[in-house]
Amino acid sequence: MIQISQINMPVGHTEEELKKKIGKLLRVSPAQIRELRIVRRSVDARKKQELKYSYTVAVSIKNETGILNRSRGKNGISAFKETSYVFPEPGQEKLEHPPVIVGSGPAGLFCAWKLAKHGYRPILLERGETATRRKEIVDFFWKTGVLDKDCNVQFGEGGAGTFSDGKLNTGVKGEKDKNHRNQEVLDLFVQAGAPENIRYDGRPHLGTDLLVKIVENIRNEIIRLGGTVKFRTTVTDLKIKNDTIQAVVTQTGEEIPCNVLVLAIGHSARDTFRMLEQRHLTMEAKSFAVGVRIEHPEPMITESQYGANPPRELGAANYKLAQTLENGRGVFSFCMCPGGWVVNASSEEQMLAVNGMSYSGRDSRNSNGAIVVSVNPEDFLPYNNGAAGDGSSSLDAGVQGEPLPQVLNGLAFQRYLEARAYRVGEGRVPVQRFADFREKKTGGKGSFDPCICGEYAYANTAEIFPDFLYESLKQGITSFDRKIRGFGMDDALISGVESRTSSPVRIIRDEHFESNIRGIYPCGEGAGYAGGITSAAMDGLKVAEAIGERFHP
Repeated sequence: MIQISQINMPVGHTEEELKKKIGKLLRVSPAQIRELRIVRRSVDARKKQELKYSYTVAVSIKNETGILNRSRGKNGISAFKETSYVFPEPGQEKLEHPPVIVGSGPAGLFCAWKLAKHGYRPILLERGETATRRKEIVDFFWKTGVLDKDCNVQFGEGGAGTFSDGKLNTGVKGEKDKNHRNQEVLDLFVQAGAPENIRYDGRPHLGTDLLVKIVENIRNEIIRLGGTVKFRTTVTDLKIKNDTIQAVVTQTGEEIPCNVLVLAIGHSARDTFRMLEQRHLTMEAKSFAVGVRIEHPEPMITESQYGANPPRELGAANYKLAQTLENGRGVFSFCMCPGGWVVNASSEEQMLAVNGMSYSGRDSRNSNGAIVVSVNPEDFLPYNNGAAGDGSSSLDAGVQGEPLPQVLNGLAFQRYLEARAYRVGEGRVPVQRFADFREKKTGGKGSFDPCICGEYAYANTAEIFPDFLYESLKQGITSFDRKIRGFGMDDALISGVESRTSSPVRIIRDEHFESNIRGIYPCGEGAGYAGGITSAAMDGLKVAEAIGERFHP
């Protein structure tokens, strides 16, 4: 096949027009094109009056060698190089028990799926419910405020990413991805029911409605291949002997023997992190980011990116923003949800966190994104033993609770902010106009209503944050107004707290992906090795490969 890159076509073009352009570049008749494969497609919006798609394609055509010799690399023409993912040959050690995988987010699901495909018959444990039942429980929480601590926006089949925009882009590709795991993940998603275009779109996404069906298809395939999936099963302890895993213990007291344990626990399994620290797994505190969700009318954001009256096929527009402030802190957008919803993403009683979510149609009135500030272990050190706050504020009373080990300081900081958010909103998502946020006053309704899943209340969201975070958020949002006109408008809606951007700890693993406890494989975003659906799934493949290289089923 022949590859052609940087083919620019107007948005709204037909397939025949694309073939005609390819024929012109190759100096052949379009009728001679036997096969056309889109390798990559992205939107070029640099000239908003001339919106274009930029393509890389591969075509099968007669006399390819002659065409390549004639072209000599002109017009982005080269030989197409087929790439493929290869799972390693089985290792020499015999697995005494099936591998146990804790957590059915992208890392756990893809690790289990790949192991099941190669005959390892994994046992997948999930503390929450099936995706369909989970959606019902989450909807009930948003309607009533009644929280299920084991099945919510953070926990359940599909992981936290199920209730997100469902973005599938990652920075781990090209030379960083020589094993082609990125493409394998996308291919597996398509096998599970995802639309074909995620293979080549520059910013692929699925949305919650599609993800619910897809993750259930993956689970059914794991079972068909000989795996086992157990729901409402929380791992509460580990049996370890001579620094080697022997078994996991569940909340019912059941012991499941294993000599391979994959910890794909997600970034919010705070009780599990505490247990792992008590069982002496080596961990370290890591930097993450915290902040707010900001909402704007969807047409305003889309017009800023694509111009007035953009083609409908482009849908609601994304943005990606970043700024280094004068104080040296980084502030940036995260998990932007075009035509999406802000959701109550809490997982603990009397604490409140928010996230963003889109359905596949991205068709709500507003677009939202997290605006977050980088924080590091030095920042959250004071928030783990009652040192933060002088006790004079009702917001601080009882926020910290029992001090945690120092390695879990970031977890304590998250809890501190989430407890304050809960109290500021009196149990509901606190919302505030940006003009009122700047003045640190409650204020009220502006020119448009929020799109929030869960009860919300106009409140002084600014009160959630220590001064260093509040000032950074205020300056950052104001600075972004220079990049997107109206971003820092008075009526932009601020809600909080966005505290679950990534794991606050990293579970240390060696070059074989194994922890200091032999047989335990930390995996995915919760373990500190991924940052999104695709990178977590890719890490699940990496860990499955490490197990496959060492053991045979």
